[in-house]
Amino acid sequence: MIDGHRAEEAPPRGHGGDETADPAEDATEQEVAGKPTSRAQRGAAYRSCARLLTSLGPRLVSLGVKADQVTVVGIVLAVATGALIGLGYLYFAVVLLTVGGLMDTLDGAVAKAAGTSSKRGSFFDSVSDRVSDMFIFGGLAWYFLAGPGHDPKLAIVPMAILGVSNTISYERAKAESLGYTAKGGLMERAERLIGLGIALLLHFILVPLTVALLVLCAGTGWRRFAKVWHQASDASHPANAGGPAMAIARFGPGGFSRGRPARVESRWRAWRDAGNGSQRRRRVTPASRARSRRREEPLSIRLRRALRTELAGARATTRRATRSGGSRGERGPQVSESPGPRRRRAGH
Repeated sequence: MIDGHRAEEAPPRGHGGDETADPAEDATEQEVAGKPTSRAQRGAAYRSCARLLTSLGPRLVSLGVKADQVTVVGIVLAVATGALIGLGYLYFAVVLLTVGGLMDTLDGAVAKAAGTSSKRGSFFDSVSDRVSDMFIFGGLAWYFLAGPGHDPKLAIVPMAILGVSNTISYERAKAESLGYTAKGGLMERAERLIGLGIALLLHFILVPLTVALLVLCAGTGWRRFAKVWHQASDASHPANAGGPAMAIARFGPGGFSRGRPARVESRWRAWRDAGNGSQRRRRVTPASRARSRRREEPLSIRLRRALRTELAGARATTRRATRSGGSRGERGPQVSESPGPRRRRAGH
């Protein structure tokens, strides 16, 4: 569960992502426990750990353990680790940090043994990495704030480490979404947790070690940025194939001068073309053409036509009422004069 890419890279871990699963991804030499470790020795250590995890995975699966459950246990252990660091129990925190790292590695082995490796598990694993880092380095910031003999301003150091760590993970995720490669670096997630464990063990020089960890993390982020920048600037890179030509075909020689039409405009244009071009070529009758065009026309046109029809009907009714009222007014005097002769004839 290192930077959210275990499912694709680590053979014994199928549940999430692990940056350090490839033993040949970093050719640089580094010192672990004061002894220089070469690339071949690192590969042998990784292979031995992989065999151990491969043997533990089927056993846990036989007991009914699921990979998501192992991931949840890792998050709980990270919360407990952050609380112990904040309270000052640094040695117990190192123990929980080690066990949490084991859970972080074991969930992939369980997923592979159970055959439940999926993108959903990889996503859950990546999110759990970020949540675990938040609690662990947040506990360290709490320790600097409330711990005895420390300047509260030092709390910015673990927060900066957390921010740079998230940037490192984001650089890799964004680069892979664009077709580039951003693996490698001295301080990947496993190395960051190992460095934090060493700093907690040597807590009498905790501040210099955390500052050094921040500097190394910043160097890793810069290395990945430069690596992706170089790939993006290389015209021969497969991810850059057809980039300028595709932009010209889409937007025109002037860049964004010939922009893509909006969705509403395209809908209106399709309706107009269907009403003015294709309907005429079919040689249909005017009545059927009008009916089909009414069915395909937008809702605003229908409402406008209905409102216009209602207004026309209301005006016609008003004109008829006005005319009938005027005619009655003109016939009024003639009707009032007619009863006289009728009465005389009736009396005669």
